Amino acid sequence: MMGLSVTLVFGVVVLHCLVMTSFAANVTYDHRALVIDGQRRVLISGSIHYPRSTPDMWPDLIQKSKDGGLDVIETYVFWNIHEPVRNQYDFEGRKDLVKFVKLVGKAGLYAHIRIGPYVCAEWNYGGFPLWLHFIPGVEFRTDNEPFKAEMKRFTAKIVDMIKQENLYASQGGPVILSQIENEYGNGDIESRYGPRAKPYVNWAAKMATSLDTGVPWVMCQQPDAPDPIINTCNGFYCDQFKQNSDKTPKMWTENWTGWFLSFGGAVPYRPVEDIAFAVARFFQRGGTFQNYYMYHGGTNFGRTSGGPFISTSYDYDAPLDEYGLIRQPKWGHLKDLHKAIKLCEAAMVATDPTITSPGSNIEVSVYKTGSVCAAFLANVGTQSDAAVTFNGNSYHLPPWSVSILPDCKNVAFSTAKINSMSTISKFVTQSTEADGSGASLSGWTWVNEPVGISSDNAFTKTGLMEQINTTADKSDYLWYSLSVNVKNDEPFLQDGSQTVLHVESLGHVLHAFINGKLSGSGKGNSGNSKVTIDVPVTLVPGENKIDLLSVTVGLQNYGAFFDLKGAGITGPVQLKGFKNGSTIDLSSKQWTYQVGLKGEELGLSDGSSSLWKSQSALPTNQPLIWYKASFDAPAGDTPLSLDFTGMGKGEAWVNGQSIGRFWPTNTASNGGCTDSCNYRGSYNSNKCLKNCGNPSQLLYHVPRSWLQSTGNVIVLFEEMGGNPTKLSFATRETSSICSRVSEAHPLPIDKWTSDDDARKKIGPTLSLECPRPDQVISSIKFASFGTPHGACGSFSHGRCTSSNALSHVKKACIGSKRCSLGVSIDVFGDPCIGVTKSLALEASCS
Repeated sequence: MMGLSVTLVFGVVVLHCLVMTSFAANVTYDHRALVIDGQRRVLISGSIHYPRSTPDMWPDLIQKSKDGGLDVIETYVFWNIHEPVRNQYDFEGRKDLVKFVKLVGKAGLYAHIRIGPYVCAEWNYGGFPLWLHFIPGVEFRTDNEPFKAEMKRFTAKIVDMIKQENLYASQGGPVILSQIENEYGNGDIESRYGPRAKPYVNWAAKMATSLDTGVPWVMCQQPDAPDPIINTCNGFYCDQFKQNSDKTPKMWTENWTGWFLSFGGAVPYRPVEDIAFAVARFFQRGGTFQNYYMYHGGTNFGRTSGGPFISTSYDYDAPLDEYGLIRQPKWGHLKDLHKAIKLCEAAMVATDPTITSPGSNIEVSVYKTGSVCAAFLANVGTQSDAAVTFNGNSYHLPPWSVSILPDCKNVAFSTAKINSMSTISKFVTQSTEADGSGASLSGWTWVNEPVGISSDNAFTKTGLMEQINTTADKSDYLWYSLSVNVKNDEPFLQDGSQTVLHVESLGHVLHAFINGKLSGSGKGNSGNSKVTIDVPVTLVPGENKIDLLSVTVGLQNYGAFFDLKGAGITGPVQLKGFKNGSTIDLSSKQWTYQVGLKGEELGLSDGSSSLWKSQSALPTNQPLIWYKASFDAPAGDTPLSLDFTGMGKGEAWVNGQSIGRFWPTNTASNGGCTDSCNYRGSYNSNKCLKNCGNPSQLLYHVPRSWLQSTGNVIVLFEEMGGNPTKLSFATRETSSICSRVSEAHPLPIDKWTSDDDARKKIGPTLSLECPRPDQVISSIKFASFGTPHGACGSFSHGRCTSSNALSHVKKACIGSKRCSLGVSIDVFGDPCIGVTKSLALEASCS
């Protein structure tokens, strides 16, 4: 009877999801869960930031999220892209928040709108518009009237937009939650704002609730969030999180699926076994709402990345990769986890868990109400397997794992046992084919960017100016220019090449030109943005021109008073003669300034200018050059990137749209990477790294929707020196699909049943499926039933293997889009009696 009861409840949940487009009219909460239309709900959410993808990608991203078992899509709202100029709004294209939310609702999912309006998010200036900084008397994120007035105005603007489109659940729409502020209670951030912090928190809460959305508001990482605001958790693990009120449910707004990439850093990743463990532990200990940050990370197009030094790619090792493709086995393993959790929902929402610890590192949680029972068995140790007896049955628990028993008897899912496919994907360079199906860049032209001052908008000021206050972030670039007159008897002429130009800058990148020639450069990094250079210079009698180009790479987005973090050359700037020890300080001289580049002023990025030059020899490996070429769109519809091998640093535009900053010459250090990462034990952002010693980012996403079939234009601004003829297009292709399942695995979650006879009949099953709908399995690269070793792409036979495995697999799989095989001696025979055996397969699709 118990099994029938759980199955019936699960069926009702599935039916509810199918009809959810009508949406509930009432969203509240109690100490256990969000309550939607009178019913407590266990909800799985995932973050997708609408401006980090394109509108044509949104429906597919949302559908894949739903297929992966999500109930909710969570997004920040980015103030600086919506109000780039005060009272001038932009909600077009990638900025169309309303369209995105409507697509979420159309797919039958809920939405969580995190208005902030401070978002952090590795986004430029934390999402604040720069004009906010210049409002008289303004102080960010504190009890400051000018700031609060602007924050309320924008928050109310967004709430009113959502209301006008009837998108709140209280109006029949998909939006069930909103967030105000963001991580203000993190670390020492709130405390550093002093006695005005708490009044600000209270004001923000009261302001938000006064907007009458009809749905709850949350503040993440805010232990002093006032009633009725829900305080939520962010982090790699939130199972130990305690709400600040017994009236609110335990909610996790950011479960970090990986970590962001910095220019100059290695690529972080997070094993899916650890993510699944963290999620299962959260629900084991009373959680009912969990959100993946990110479920799809996407791309920092244009100049939207913050940091500074955040890369253009915001892949985040998410279940859906930067290009929107399913990342296996992460997506599939989490999908199975979600199904297992939903099998437990009826028991979970009815009661608090009863938690016991029957042994060292063992924790058992039971949700039981009437005839409905669900249990979570955890081994939080990192070294040893454990055996635990529960309800009279014995269970094997691998280290750092949670087993989920939806009927308090049978294991439906183990976080440590992956039952889904894995894939090997790579970028394939597109070369020009005889039939014209390839792609190449042709017809290169260029424009030289002048060194130093070239604009009528230049101005002169005594002393060195901080960059952000000077540019208002209208450009990454600020020129500092000075003429120095050197007499024949100056010691610097006698020193010759021993004269050094010393420059100190707050960051982020600095190039020094002497008499029109690049003499030296320096860069900061994500740990320290400051730059100091000592450049040997050769001065000439008479006037010498010193032009310093200071460059930002995204503005600070996190920390107390991050808005006051400066950039640019603050000095000193000195000429030093090493032979005679003489020094001239140039810091307080009359400097001439130019905000931005001449090419930016002329609008070169759209490619339409008449200034482009074409001669027989294209200038390469020189600083400060704009390049332009044309190309036809590569054939097919697979995701597309540009490989920037050969280029230095700059920004790129395709048909006038910025694909972001490129910096392939910024490489990661050689240390800290591992070929494989042990998921057992607490994760941190430096635990699992790859790509050491290589460029942090070579490949840059070019959205297909930005292209025409022919006549596309690419424009590059090369800041440091590169060869654009080395650029190439690459398409994302899946070269192998793999799976490995043992006799000890639970049966597929889709086949869940609590009937023991039915379970034995089904047994563990391995499944393969081609990633594209037009593909079938064309070859089997590896097949072994026995004790195979290795991982996808490097499988090898163990000491025992079934002789008929390959032939059996070929017969079952070749020519089919998908195939399933029972992992059993009944199918493959028994090559080694008394040993737990596995089936490992690697196949290709075409």
